[in-house]
Amino acid sequence: MRIGDALLRDLDRQLREAVRRENVDPQAETHRVRRLAQNLIAAHDERSLTGAVESIPDAAATLDELVSRVAGFGPLQPLLDDPEVEEIWINEPSRVFAARAGKHELTNVILDRETVDELVERMLKLSGRRIDLSTPFVDAMLPGGHRLHVVLNGISREFTAVNIRKFVLKAATLNDLVRLESLNAQA
Repeated sequence: MRIGDALLRDLDRQLREAVRRENVDPQAETHRVRRLAQNLIAAHDERSLTGAVESIPDAAATLDELVSRVAGFGPLQPLLDDPEVEEIWINEPSRVFAARAGKHELTNVILDRETVDELVERMLKLSGRRIDLSTPFVDAMLPGGHRLHVVLNGISREFTAVNIRKFVLKAATLNDLVRLESLNAQA
């Protein structure tokens, strides 16, 4: 069971405040963000025993969600973590697509403009790149070797367009290369 949006937003806000207060770099110190989130959830659960606040039905899922929102790429993180997903693109906030095995599908991820802008800013910060009117197209590398392409709002219709191509390892051994017909068995 998932927690309510209002509670999730409140926990997210509290975690971001703790990250700032403790001077934690969320992308470089994910383990510290996770620890702060664990402490926050534990304190919330203690208060819920008194009935002062609602309880968190699935603490582990909430922990993962908070860490991905603050230290990862939020709603896109499950797609980035999925080894079957080869590509992710956002043509508009309410339409996030993913490709698996070469087949495109509309996901159930729904974003808003602010979230897309925040995600783009976070992704570009990690790569040391920026996007603005003087540079309305940006190509960058994300952690893990994922390739990022962003087109600024206004250039791409009304929304910032995002494309992430993941490095998907399909051949780890010589037998895999033979199976994929990249090499023949005699090679």
